[in-house]
Amino acid sequence: MDRTLSIHIVDPPDDPSVLEELLVPGVRLTYGPDRPAPADYEILVNGVPRREEIEASPSLRTVIIPWAGLSRMTREVLLEFPEIAVHNLHHNAGPVAELTVALLLAAAKFIVPMDRALRSDDWTPRYGPSPAVLLEGRRALVLGYGAIGRRVARICEGLGMSVKAIRRSAGGGDARGSHEIHPPAALRELLPATDALLVCLPMTPETTGLIGRDELGLLPGGALLVNSARGPVIDEKALFDALKSGALHAAGLDVWYRYPKEEGERANTPPSEYPFSELDNVVMSPHRAGAAREEEVEILRMRALARLLNAAARGEAVPNSVDVKRGY
Repeated sequence: MDRTLSIHIVDPPDDPSVLEELLVPGVRLTYGPDRPAPADYEILVNGVPRREEIEASPSLRTVIIPWAGLSRMTREVLLEFPEIAVHNLHHNAGPVAELTVALLLAAAKFIVPMDRALRSDDWTPRYGPSPAVLLEGRRALVLGYGAIGRRVARICEGLGMSVKAIRRSAGGGDARGSHEIHPPAALRELLPATDALLVCLPMTPETTGLIGRDELGLLPGGALLVNSARGPVIDEKALFDALKSGALHAAGLDVWYRYPKEEGERANTPPSEYPFSELDNVVMSPHRAGAAREEEVEILRMRALARLLNAAARGEAVPNSVDVKRGY
C-alpha cells in the first residue's frame, strides 16, 4: 500500500493489540484524549466528537461513532460539518436482539412475578388461571428493520410467529425473505393486526412520541410490547396507563425516561415519573440490552471497527453510513 491512513481513537481499547492485529497494512493509529501533533488524522473515532477535534485536523474526512445512534449533542455538532462522513458501529446488534426477545418471552410468560412468588415459597400462581401468552401463531410487528430489527424478526419467526416490519426505506409491502416490509405510513394500518409490537428503531425528531395513546389504542386486546430502542419513542403516560388498565397485556422495557445524572444517583433514580415498578405486567431492565461480559463486547467492537477501517484503507465504501440530518 503506497499511502498511510491516519486514524485517531479518543477512547483507546483496553488492549489496542486486539484491534491492531485485525487491520490491514498501511493504517496508523493514535490514541487518547490528547490530539496527536500534528493533528493530521483522516478518521476520528469518538462517541461524542467535539467541534475542536473536528476542526483540528485539515485532513479529517470521516467520523466513526463507536456505537449505534447519535446523541442530540453529537448530531448538533456534526450538522455544522456536512462535508464529514459519519458512520456507526453495529457490534451490539446481536446482544440487543437477544435481550429484546428475552424481554418478549419474560413479559409473555410473566416470569418475573412467578419468580418473585416462588422466592417467597408461594406456589399459588401455579394453581390459578395463567396470564401467560402463547407466542406461536401470533403476529409480530418489528418497528425498525435495521441490524437489530432483522435479528429480532428472524428469532420471532423461529418461535412460530408471523412477522411484519416497518422500515423507513421500504416501499409498500415488499417482502424480505418471509418478512413483509412496510413503510412508516402503514403503522396505524398494521397495529390492529399486531399481537407483539417490538420497538427497535433509533430516536430522532421524527420518531420521538411515535407511539402514543392513539397508537396503543389500536393494538388488539392481549397485545404485548417490547421497547429496546429509546424510551421517548413511546409516550410515557400513555404507556403506563395502557399497562395499568390492562389494555396492553404486558411489556418488556429496557429503555426509560429518567436516568441518573451522576454516580451518586445510580442507586436511587426512578426510571419514570410513573410507578411502573408497581405493575406486575412489566419487565423492567436498566438499559442494558447491549451489555455482556466486557471481554466479549470489546471483541465485537474491535471486529466491527476493524471492518470499517479496513474498508477505508482499501478505498472501499465504508459500511454503516449515518444520515446526520435524519439522526441515524
